[in-house]
Amino acid sequence: MAILKLLSEEIFDFSRGEMTRLIHELCLYVLSATQSSELIRATLATLHAFLSWIPVGFIFESPMAAYRNLTLQCLTEVAALQFGDFYNVQYVKMYTFFMLQLQAILPPGTIPNAYANGSNEEQAFIQNLALFFTAFFKNHIRILEASAENRAALLVGLEYLIGISYVDDTEVFKVCLDYWNVFVLELFEAHNQMEPAIPAMIPGVDGTGTAVHQRRQLYASPLSKLRMLMICRMAKPEEVLIVEDENGNIVRETMKDNDVLVQYKIMRETLIYLSHLDHEDTEQQMLKKLTKQLNGEDWSWNNLNTLCWAIGSISGSMVEEQENRFLVMVIRDLLNLCEITKGKDNKAVIASNIMYVVGQYPRFLRAHWKFLKTVVNKLFEFMHEMHPGVQDMACDTFLKIVQKCKRKFVTQQVGENEPFVSELLTNLATTILDLEPHQIHTFYESVGHMIQAESDNTKRDEYLKRLMSLPNQKWAEIIGQAGQSIDILKNQDVIRSVLNILQTNTSVATSLGPHFFPQISLIFLDMLTVYRMYSELVSSTIAEGGPYASKSSFVKLLRSIKRETLKLIETFVDKAEDLPHLGKQFVPPMMDPILGDYARNVPDARESEVLSLFATIINKYKAEMLDDVPRIFEAVFQCTLEMITKNFEDYPEHRLKFFSLLRAIGTHCFKALIQLSSQQLKLVIDSINWAFRHTERNIAETGLSLLLEILKNFQASEFTNQFYKTYFLTIEQEIFAVLTDSFHKPGFKLHVLVLQHLFCVVDGLTEPLWDASTVSYPSNAMFVRDYTIKLLGASFPNMTAAEVTKFVDGLLGSRHDLPSFKNHIRDFLVQSKEFSAQDNKDLYAEEAAVQREKERQRMLAIPGLIAPSELQDEMVDS
Repeated sequence: MAILKLLSEEIFDFSRGEMTRLIHELCLYVLSATQSSELIRATLATLHAFLSWIPVGFIFESPMAAYRNLTLQCLTEVAALQFGDFYNVQYVKMYTFFMLQLQAILPPGTIPNAYANGSNEEQAFIQNLALFFTAFFKNHIRILEASAENRAALLVGLEYLIGISYVDDTEVFKVCLDYWNVFVLELFEAHNQMEPAIPAMIPGVDGTGTAVHQRRQLYASPLSKLRMLMICRMAKPEEVLIVEDENGNIVRETMKDNDVLVQYKIMRETLIYLSHLDHEDTEQQMLKKLTKQLNGEDWSWNNLNTLCWAIGSISGSMVEEQENRFLVMVIRDLLNLCEITKGKDNKAVIASNIMYVVGQYPRFLRAHWKFLKTVVNKLFEFMHEMHPGVQDMACDTFLKIVQKCKRKFVTQQVGENEPFVSELLTNLATTILDLEPHQIHTFYESVGHMIQAESDNTKRDEYLKRLMSLPNQKWAEIIGQAGQSIDILKNQDVIRSVLNILQTNTSVATSLGPHFFPQISLIFLDMLTVYRMYSELVSSTIAEGGPYASKSSFVKLLRSIKRETLKLIETFVDKAEDLPHLGKQFVPPMMDPILGDYARNVPDARESEVLSLFATIINKYKAEMLDDVPRIFEAVFQCTLEMITKNFEDYPEHRLKFFSLLRAIGTHCFKALIQLSSQQLKLVIDSINWAFRHTERNIAETGLSLLLEILKNFQASEFTNQFYKTYFLTIEQEIFAVLTDSFHKPGFKLHVLVLQHLFCVVDGLTEPLWDASTVSYPSNAMFVRDYTIKLLGASFPNMTAAEVTKFVDGLLGSRHDLPSFKNHIRDFLVQSKEFSAQDNKDLYAEEAAVQREKERQRMLAIPGLIAPSELQDEMVDS
């Protein structure tokens, strides 16, 4: 290294670049491979010597292009290495020297244009610059801060990185954005703690205040430019449904771009930290940019979009007074812009931005009734706008706003003649005139939320009656015609009308909860009659047409009626809390039309929703359903098992819902399981084992959770010895089979809990688990130890008997300490070579969940980091 350093000028002049490249590679190799401080010092000195001979014009001289990029890559890779203070100082010298050269050729402000017009090599250089600056600042920014001579180079470097961040290249922007997020978070945390973030004051910066204040002062200008960058380049949020296509037309988005959503999340977080560091600057930049939209100076779809997405993204980060002042100006300006701008596409873009922004600020809307009313009426206008995506977004935004402000609509506001909900119901038919059925359902769900907020029972029932008058009229008409001739129900237009009416009812039941009772009572019996009639029609069509008939559009349409009926009843039962008498009232009439129909039907005509409906009923009414369980069991158990035990693929919806029903019975009606015959109980246990053998996570977890509950219930019952003597060994064997199969990794937490339960329960059993006529053991624990050693020894021939014995003894020894028990099993799985030592995140899922919760608590502590629209519904005092 010493020789190379001395010869650096000659080598650079005469090697035509090739030898210089090799020396760079050698330097990099040495720096990454050695621990010797002397050698590191010498290598950095050599690298510095070579850089000092680079001609100022090297950056855009094409013969030097390859060398230039290699130099930059070398600098970048060295930047990522940590050598301690002395070496970092040496490296900073190289950085400041490099910055002088760069400024002479490529000023920071020219970077976006240089990239747009540059050759591939020149673009590669700017890409490498992004990697260099981000790597360098991550590791060395504190050294640059510490002295006045380096601070100038630091600020210039940040200026370059901001320039590079404007480059029209997604990958380059991602590199920059990741760094900005880290940089701003670190500044925000230091500012938030208000403790010195570095031991010494920053020389040359105003000496008053802490180092934290001085750093904020140092970075004030770059942070302001960074705010503008985030505003100008903000990614599209999920709620926005309107996009510009490749032909420049405004269209409805057909598919979410997950990369864009991830980018939005990072940018939103970064802008919120920036906002907290200086609310005033953030607000001023946004309002100034909005003024330029209004006066036409800066008008474009993209400029308005990114600005409004940025405004929406900082919701919750300001104090209420500032937020109110800011939003009054923003919403007024946007509404004015919508009035003065001509052209359907332009109006659609402005409409989508108004809807996005207002949807993000529920606190403001709750505090300003006139704005809230104006905004909602504007949404009603947009519901007549036929431009793709506008109506959908209007309905979605209406729902979002109502969920957060519902009480405002049922309270008579100052200056109003009646509550807004009453006015809305009067004009309902006109408002929804141009909406598609799925949009009408969203609208009805929204109004259901309003009505739910009315505390006066009489008013609430009256509002519900008015809301449902249109669908109820149509329903009565259809039922009346069916009374004259049942054939009317076979008409496809009538079938679609029935489906639409049921879906509208389900939407209102979703938001109105138990208060939907008057409406469901009105249509319930007729609904069951229609269900039975359509069910018979499905059965006869399949019987006549064979297996292919079940795939016909006619049968699919008929079955959609059955499914929606079940969904409506399930939605109501699920939401009807604290009304146990409803269960008694609704369940008996359903037994034959729904349960009996399920049992009688051919497999392809059985609706899986029957299983989830009765699971919901049992979860809701618990032990009150005990007497009905035998009938439910008889109707669905055997026939469903025959459908799902031929393989792991057929009837996927029936699988999960069947095991969810079984779990509801096992949890709330355990006595019904005890009363089963031994053959029936064996069938239940076998079906649970079948459930957790699935690799489909939801099914396996449902089976394991059910097993754990049944084991605990049997342990507490008088049948504990009898049950465990029959099933202990089978269950242990089955659990070890899935535990040691890497395809079942997601079930690890529950596998461990079941095993721990089995190993603990043996102490309380008074009868032997072994066959006492052939062998004898001093205790059940000793028998289980011996059995488990043999079981695992046969399953893992690659492990020695001593290793297996040590593992089993460890299990028995740690069985009363869950963390130790779990770690013991983790170690065994890796040791057994069944699981690689790398990809075992599922084995640590619980710990990851704890970390996620900690992160959520951290985010909740920072205003705005979790958007107000994502927090709990409307506050009580609103």
